[in-house]
Amino acid sequence: MRQGRVTELAKSAAIGEGGVCLLSGTAVNPSALHSAYAAGSLLAVEHLTVADVAGILALTSRLEKMSVANRARVLTGRTIVLLFYESSTRTRTSFELAAKSLGATTTLVSDKSSSIEKGESLKDTGLTLRALGAECIILRHPASGAPFLLAQVTGLPVLNAGDGMHQHPSQALLDLRTILQRLRKDVCTVHAKTLDGVTVVIVGDILHSRVARSNAMLLPRLGARVVLCGPAELLPEDALGMGAGIEVERDMDRALARADVAMMLRIQKERLAGFDLNLGEYIARYQLSVERLAAKAPKAVVMHPGPIIRGLEIVGEVADGPQSAIEEQVAQGLAVRRALLVRALGVQA
Repeated sequence: MRQGRVTELAKSAAIGEGGVCLLSGTAVNPSALHSAYAAGSLLAVEHLTVADVAGILALTSRLEKMSVANRARVLTGRTIVLLFYESSTRTRTSFELAAKSLGATTTLVSDKSSSIEKGESLKDTGLTLRALGAECIILRHPASGAPFLLAQVTGLPVLNAGDGMHQHPSQALLDLRTILQRLRKDVCTVHAKTLDGVTVVIVGDILHSRVARSNAMLLPRLGARVVLCGPAELLPEDALGMGAGIEVERDMDRALARADVAMMLRIQKERLAGFDLNLGEYIARYQLSVERLAAKAPKAVVMHPGPIIRGLEIVGEVADGPQSAIEEQVAQGLAVRRALLVRALGVQA
């Protein structure tokens, strides 16, 4: 999972032999997937500079401070489409509520209730939505690299709401804002040393987690140390290659003892075909229990991107306890995604 290989994974998942796109059936130039997209798109964390991140969080705060009435006029008359090929609760709902709170018109298109179910390609779906007046598309797709293709073929700003095992950039931004609010009491000021001295431990199914990858690629650029923790089956050693500021630690107790933030990930059973994983052993070694948290990280902030599997990666008493910032993450998702929509459509606010 070296940084260069992450990019290659994104492209190879969408591009077949001879440069034919598996999502559209048409020939594409793979190198163009990283350059041909509209300003305001958010396709991957590495496309954001530290200044971009600072600007997004500052815009988030400005929108948050607006009156409800003024905020509801920011995107009046604009049309935003949510194109979701995978199920989602938090991401889809927060993007939709964010758009509506800004006055935009939204339409949800899912693979269960559209021509997608009949075999329509991503390209043709995107072109159809553009012809119908979409000005921005929020895409969740099971294939890594799909947002790059959609941005290329439509020319519209595209916001990546999760693509395969690649990335989930808006989640990393809302996680950052949650961490800043809990540990720094300042959600606006962001620079290359903002998180100096902060250790974020991410525990669980790192291999399949676009959330883990996005956070591991963003947080060290702001000074944080990211410690990835999990069994070898779910955390290959080459995860170290995602960038500087990343460590791998197999022992959860040792990792937690260093944690300012403990970010738990669910076991993605839908992606574990062919894996020999003993869940009882996993729970014993990697579950965040009341006892383990109290003994090893009594002051750490507990986070989870959801959905939570209570009793597997985390117990309910910890998820609902005083150290938990899980509900705050959800609230930050609404706030940050407002800013991403305003940025995507190039509106001053």
